[in-house]
Amino acid sequence: MEKYIIQHNFSVTKKERSALKNHGAFLIWFTGLSGSGKSTIANELEKALFAKKIHTYLLDGDNVRKGLNNNLSFSPEDRSENIRRIAEVANLMIDAGLVVLASFVSPYREDRENVKRIVGYNNFIEVFVNTPIEECERRDVKGLYAKARAGEIKNFTGVNAPYETPMAPDVEIDTTMVSVEEAVALILSVINKRFKF
Repeated sequence: MEKYIIQHNFSVTKKERSALKNHGAFLIWFTGLSGSGKSTIANELEKALFAKKIHTYLLDGDNVRKGLNNNLSFSPEDRSENIRRIAEVANLMIDAGLVVLASFVSPYREDRENVKRIVGYNNFIEVFVNTPIEECERRDVKGLYAKARAGEIKNFTGVNAPYETPMAPDVEIDTTMVSVEEAVALILSVINKRFKF
């Protein structure tokens, strides 16, 4: 079937879309354990970018799994497919000229590497929210750690499924040491040069 799929090249380019928006387009990928603060920081960063008139879109684990990926489980294979689909959606959004923020546990290095391949290494910024599991579990905002410890949730990252830490993230944040505001400022300092197109 693949031999019948022929990519169509349209007249308006990513560069032209970025020029219309007056900024570059790329992906900021937040990875870390559940409860680490990924979504909180991503949300505050999006607000800061919006205030600067940067066109953004925020993709979040729970929201994507309720729609696009509602047919996937938390098995290792489905986790990989979940991340692959998100990467493809992010790639389309980058082509549209958006700064995409993606907040996903994304526990496997190979899956995160695949995201980089899909969107392009120059379009990818990795933010590792490296909050210790003890703190994530203490917060347990959604009650998921307690359920995993009780055996009610299988394949839960950090409890009964692995998390492979990034080897060389662009930004690393421990929310026990850094406030949300400081985390946002740190990320902005790293990505500021990326807004040129």
